[in-house]
Amino acid sequence: MTTRARILWIGIPSALLLINAVMMFWLNDEPPLFNPIARATVHAQEHGHQVVTGYTTTVTLIGTMDVLLNKRGGYMSNDILPPWVFLDNVPNWEFGVLTQVRDLARAMRNDFSRSQTQSTEDLDLAEAEPLFHYDSDRWIPPDTEGRYRNAMKATERYLKRLASPTTPEAQFFARADNLTAWLAVVEKRLGSLSQRLSASVGQVRINTDLSGDPDARQSTASPQLQVVKTPWTQIDDVFYESRGHAWALVHFLHAMEVDFEDVLRKKNALISFRQIIRELEATQNPLHSPMVLNGKQFGLLANHSLMLANYIARANAAIIDLRILLQQG
Repeated sequence: MTTRARILWIGIPSALLLINAVMMFWLNDEPPLFNPIARATVHAQEHGHQVVTGYTTTVTLIGTMDVLLNKRGGYMSNDILPPWVFLDNVPNWEFGVLTQVRDLARAMRNDFSRSQTQSTEDLDLAEAEPLFHYDSDRWIPPDTEGRYRNAMKATERYLKRLASPTTPEAQFFARADNLTAWLAVVEKRLGSLSQRLSASVGQVRINTDLSGDPDARQSTASPQLQVVKTPWTQIDDVFYESRGHAWALVHFLHAMEVDFEDVLRKKNALISFRQIIRELEATQNPLHSPMVLNGKQFGLLANHSLMLANYIARANAAIIDLRILLQQG
């Protein structure tokens, strides 16, 4: 083998590996927060819409999916080619965002757009909600991104009718019971994330599955003491998925602060609502580390999962208090 051939044999693969590494570093990026109120205002001006109750929340739902699909590197969860296939932080972040989008889309279809349980559901939201639940990692046709864009188009049609005074059948009911129903789902999501993050260091937990109800039963008996520990290969996955959940919730809560302002003021819950947002915004602080560290609770090294769990648990506790206030206040 000649010297030139040897250089090409070694140089080309090395250059490809270097380019791949640089691309991975560049693509491994979480998009910044955007301003839902400003986005709704611009959207209304561009489309000649009137900003009505529910407009900001609906625009924010569409805008969140727009960021998810069009951020740096595009949508990555279903990519099978390098360098995208080697990335897992952003795809897990995407799944967290997508889960919150799905929950809100379902709440809009079942609660926010309906006056009563016997009322007719909105046809556009009924079309959009299952499309948002399309497989997030499917790469063979029909493509995932296309289904999500169709869901956004259906939501956009609902938004157009919502803003039009000539289509009263499209509604968004900003009521305390509707907000409480959605917050109940958020509460369960955050509670699960807090537990998964806390399990990064391993814990022995007492089984409380049947506590509080002497007549409660479960299908299969569980041990009284359970050892819960997240596998070390999944610690960063849970971390970035949790950041995705929190990222989406910050936007949705900011939007709902506008649409549910009268309800929150009447219940004297506006300050509590803003405190939840503040706790979740703290989860978006940049990670000044090349990797998610998993030190002991009081060890020498940091434990980023426990820090994130702290903010999420505080937000979850505030949501529980807020739900009680909305129901009884």
